[in-house]
Amino acid sequence: MHAQEFTLLSGPKVRSSIYADLKQRVAHLAQKGIVPKLATLVVGDNPASLSYVRGKVKSAAKLGIDSIQETLPATIEQDGILHLIDRWNADPSVHGILVQLPLPDGFNEELIQKRVALEKDVDGFHVENMGALAMKGRNPLFFPCTPLGIMKMLEFYGVEIAGKEAVVLGRSNIVGIPMALLLLHANATVTIAHSRTRSLEDVCRRADILIAAVGRAEFVRASMVKAGAVVVDVGINRVDDRLVGDVAFEEVKQVASAASPVPKGVGPLTVAMLMNNLVEAAERIQ
Repeated sequence: MHAQEFTLLSGPKVRSSIYADLKQRVAHLAQKGIVPKLATLVVGDNPASLSYVRGKVKSAAKLGIDSIQETLPATIEQDGILHLIDRWNADPSVHGILVQLPLPDGFNEELIQKRVALEKDVDGFHVENMGALAMKGRNPLFFPCTPLGIMKMLEFYGVEIAGKEAVVLGRSNIVGIPMALLLLHANATVTIAHSRTRSLEDVCRRADILIAAVGRAEFVRASMVKAGAVVVDVGINRVDDRLVGDVAFEEVKQVASAASPVPKGVGPLTVAMLMNNLVEAAERIQ
């Protein structure tokens, strides 16, 4: 009986609707002679980073967005990175700057991210953007891409957020904390749970909306999920050459009313929101 009521939260489906809107906005900018341009900086030769960047460049091209990429050796001095960011900050044809994380050891990540001009911070990680997100009645220039993508997914599937109990598993700056703040802005009652949380199963079972972002393969079991809850899986873990999320999907879908799979869940929306933020940056300077 329950299987009929279950909704698969499909990332590619949500992305299609976002890209249809973005194509129109890019075409509108083109009529004014503006082509959104993304500048991406990769330091070192981390295969995952290079693969992510390739995906971003491909998505940009599909939407009619320009992109440039600089790959610097891990041996570069930090000043060399800052100098490149300064050059892009001063270039009016560059609308968004992305520093691919994580950076190799030895670099001051916060200092480098702070160097990106606020109006070009399409990743949404500048301390001023994060600070505005943490304050009531303030809006950052850009929201971090993965949490924003999850909000778009919930909206696309008509998931009611206001007044609901939401639990965010994980407290990273990239997902957990901004995710909790976005849910709070949408009037959910929010709990951030983590490795030190007592009675973690009980806390998770209270959630009408459960966001899993802990980076532990299939950590969330059916016993942790309230019947009828909406479960969003942000994790990407490799187990025996398979990609799995932080949620034991086959088990949890017997209990939840809706859940996102891995792959083809949240992943496609992170890049979609990066493109959205970039187009927004280009629209602001008209």
